[in-house]
Amino acid sequence: MHHPHTSTSRRTTRLTRTAGLAVLALGLTFTAIPATAQSGVPTSSAAHLEAAATGLDDPAKKDIAMRLVSSAENSTLDWKAQYGYIEDIGDGRGYTAGIIGFCSGTGDMLDLVELYTEREPGNALASYLPALREVDGTDSHEGLDPGFTDAWAEAAADPAFEQAQNDERDRVYFDPAVRQGKADGLGTLGQFAYYDAIVMHGGGTDATSFGSIRQRALAVASPPSQGGDETAYLDAFLDARVWAMKQEEAHSDTSRVDTAQRVFLRNGNLDLDPPLDWKVYGDSFHIG
Repeated sequence: MHHPHTSTSRRTTRLTRTAGLAVLALGLTFTAIPATAQSGVPTSSAAHLEAAATGLDDPAKKDIAMRLVSSAENSTLDWKAQYGYIEDIGDGRGYTAGIIGFCSGTGDMLDLVELYTEREPGNALASYLPALREVDGTDSHEGLDPGFTDAWAEAAADPAFEQAQNDERDRVYFDPAVRQGKADGLGTLGQFAYYDAIVMHGGGTDATSFGSIRQRALAVASPPSQGGDETAYLDAFLDARVWAMKQEEAHSDTSRVDTAQRVFLRNGNLDLDPPLDWKVYGDSFHIG
């Protein structure tokens, strides 16, 4: 089950398959950073530089990232139990479902089902594609009820659907966040801060999107790739993130930043190494 506060963890903008790459190109600048450029990282030990080079896409760290997001999105660390999750949480985005909260009203659920149907044409969700196209951009269930939630649960038993969810998560949210984090010279924690922001706010071009949050931070502090102090830059980014969250009533609880990411930053844990202890919406979590 989602936490009662889950409405605080929905995206304000999302990327569609057709527009996603173009919008990302506008909102994010992916530039390769030579290894020498990372010498500006304050804690420039060999271990930290190695972490910055591998970062959040290291399988163990990626699993931590998924557990951290799941603690905020689903009030559990068991993110792999969320493939079959589906619910309308009353946030104006229609059905929310799966491991990253794909929404019927925001395009990414449609993209997911299209990808799954490309790979498995006779799947349980394929017949709902026309309805998903109709409700995109709305909170409507027209053409989806009453069978869509059962069809989602049936699809979730298919490993190909799990893989499609993983692949769409990576394409739209995880990979762009990690690429930009590495380009900015950030270690694993900074890459996670980017990922969590793009999960909630999307990669669009409006004032509260990930790209705008990053620009707000850049106006205050320089990232390590520009010779800045990593901790100071991440403080500025998290400040900008909190500002963006407070622009929408549904995001007014900022504990996923205040009592999670900010705690790791204060502890100097730029590599996001366990053990990790944090709180979201007052619930305590631990990764040993």
